[in-house]
Order: sequence, then structure tokens, then C-alpha cells
Amino acid sequence: MKPRTRARCAALQALYEIDIVGHPLDRVIQERVDEAELEDSLADFARQIVWGVVPHMEQLDGFISQHAPEWPLDQVSIIDRNILRIALWEIAVSDQTPMKVAINEAVEIAKAYGSDSASRFVNGVLGSLAAKQNEITNAFKHLSQKDS
Repeated sequence: MKPRTRARCAALQALYEIDIVGHPLDRVIQERVDEAELEDSLADFARQIVWGVVPHMEQLDGFISQHAPEWPLDQVSIIDRNILRIALWEIAVSDQTPMKVAINEAVEIAKAYGSDSASRFVNGVLGSLAAKQNEITNAFKHLSQKDS
């Protein structure tokens, strides 16, 4: 597994645990990073993902819901939901990962961690979201300006 993929997986595991039991972010991230034995730069990347996704979960979920209306978000598996959140955050908020890379990484992680159909579901939702990338990115910029 590629190094940055391992970091994304550690972030996914942290977000999963936070969703399931609500443990404190700092502790969960540190435990997942230690468990994955990530070098410092990759550990920082995993932390950046978790700290980036968590405050935007509601907005990320809103965009995901709009583009997967046949799947109410509470019926989407926690793994799939967090894979989508990570990819959408990377595409629309972080703006440091090319869209194709974020989608490919999400699909690969869905193959590893999700159900048999997870990769197709993730690819379909992210494909719909990709078509609206500018609109979503602008919405997050607008939200960030309001928070400032």
C-alpha cells in the first residue's frame, strides 16, 4: 500500500472510531497513527485529514446527500460515509489533492475496507460530486469566510 494511502487509512479508522464511540480526536488520531507506524510527514497528513473533516462533517454530509439521494446518509455504512467525507474534503476544502487522485484513492480504500459494492458506490457518488467541484469548493470558501 502506498504511504499516503496508509495515512488515509489511518484517518479513516480514526473517523470511524469517532463516529462509532465519540472518543476524543487527539487520542484517537494518535493511537491510529502509532498503530499504522507512520513516519512524521504521513502522520501529519493523517491528522490534517481528521482535523479537516471533523469540523466540516455536516456540510460534507449535505453535499454527499444531495448527490446520493437514493441512499439516505444514515443508511450509508459508516466506512463508506467516511471514505466519501475524506475524498470530498480533499477535493473541495483542502484543495491539495487532484480530483482524480482523491477519487482513485477513495475507490481503492473502499475496495479494501468496504462491502463488495462499496467501490462502485463511492466512485458513483464522487463522480457526481466531481461534476460540481467548483460549486462545492466555492460553498466551502464562503463558509470559511463566514466563520472568520
